[in-house]
Amino acid sequence: MAKKKENPPVEEKKTGEAEKAANTAAESEIPESVTLTRDEFKQVKERIDQLEKEKESDVALLQRLQADFDNYRRRNASIAADSLDEGERNLIKALLPVLDNFDRALAAVPEDEKTAWVDGMKLVSKQLYETLYKAGLEEIQAEGQFDPELHDAVMQEENEDKESGEIIDVFQKGYKVKNRIIRHSMVKVAK
Repeated sequence: MAKKKENPPVEEKKTGEAEKAANTAAESEIPESVTLTRDEFKQVKERIDQLEKEKESDVALLQRLQADFDNYRRRNASIAADSLDEGERNLIKALLPVLDNFDRALAAVPEDEKTAWVDGMKLVSKQLYETLYKAGLEEIQAEGQFDPELHDAVMQEENEDKESGEIIDVFQKGYKVKNRIIRHSMVKVAK
């Protein structure tokens, strides 16, 4: 069986209208002017001053609460963005060994060997690099002078062609994601 929609009782509407009529009648009963004694005036003035102070205090409290809430919202947005960036960096860092293995596998293929399998591996490697570059991956340049902030020197070697502190060879590429280093370049440096 379907239920009938019940209309609000008519009495409720009358009650609301009755209240309005009562308020209007009460306002018409207030005299135009009132005479107060000095003490009564002083009490009313003190009450008004007290209410104004309470109002100012409440407004100040509400402003502080609003500022605290705005700070909370900004802080949470910042934390969420940092968490997302950290998650991206962790994922990319986990994929770096895959990139290294692609580079090693493709470096081991003889230059004159052209097969569909080798071409497919090159395409997959290229696609993986492009996807990670779009996500913010940058290769750290490992040429010129050694920089301890970017490079990790694992060997030193005498080399007449290079100046002291200059990078001779790169053992493992280093990477940054959105200007944060996720892996330093492992290099050989001239003595």
